[in-house]
Amino acid sequence: MMTRPRLLVTRRLPDAVEDHFRAHYDVELNPADTPLDAAALRAAMTRFDAICPTITDRFDAAVLGTEKATVKILANYGAGFEHIDLAAAERAGIAVTNTPDVLTEATADLAILLMLMATRRAGEGERELRAGRWTGWRPTHLIGQGLAGKTLGLVGFGRIARATAERARAGFGMTIAYFSRREAEDAGDAVFYPTLEALARAVDILSLHVPGGAETRHMIDAPLLAALRPGAVVVNTARGSAIDEAALAAALASGHVAAAGLDVFEREPAVHPALLACDNAVLLPHLGSATIEARTAMGMRAAANLEAWFAGRDLPDRVA
Repeated sequence: MMTRPRLLVTRRLPDAVEDHFRAHYDVELNPADTPLDAAALRAAMTRFDAICPTITDRFDAAVLGTEKATVKILANYGAGFEHIDLAAAERAGIAVTNTPDVLTEATADLAILLMLMATRRAGEGERELRAGRWTGWRPTHLIGQGLAGKTLGLVGFGRIARATAERARAGFGMTIAYFSRREAEDAGDAVFYPTLEALARAVDILSLHVPGGAETRHMIDAPLLAALRPGAVVVNTARGSAIDEAALAAALASGHVAAAGLDVFEREPAVHPALLACDNAVLLPHLGSATIEARTAMGMRAAANLEAWFAGRDLPDRVA
């Protein structure tokens, strides 16, 4: 009988995905769902043929350079791969794949949810009610703002940004503006702004859709926040590192930024204490792709990359 490839799955995945891996691999799962530290990852590099990691697993040069490593592919569960040192992976001869496209709809839905929660002060209202502080309906209680007719500014204009724009335009009649490295030829009626500052000055809601990394780190800083219209709203479903969280907390506390809706944070799972103190910040625990449809599709996309690798075919989603 042919020996099946040895696969490590670092975190719990949807049942259908784990069942698939059980059927095709000599797989080690993580039923306790506990994060693996660097020592555990280095040990795994010498025990398995493949690893299916997530964003909680840091594969730096020290891990990827483990002596006598047997792992030849990291089939990353997720679209982002900032937690993997791609250059070190290439030096070690380790292929890296990701799972693009399949989380677009779920993340765009969440961006709209955050816009609604932030503009309608839904988080504040629920906390008040649960704490027993609600005294009844009154005309000026927790007045927010509507989305209809407002201008949505997209930072980045990839798949998730475009899906968010479609929802905002069709559902609320919002005007769409965007900033990206280059003007898109197929942007329709979305208005291109050549600088991020110019976009900030023109919009009511600023929604981030950019990758992580040094190029985008703290692109939303104090001067950029000051450029926003008074009463603007900031939404982030992309990467926590894109926002200077201390600067955003100060802008929220001053009232210059009316509200923020954040699903990602720079030092997850830690959240900046100043943000936690802001009642006008809606804070979610990285739920962008958290639908059973999206999370299962992500796993099956990782599985497709593994299947291609062990069959000797080109990898559909290779990033290194």
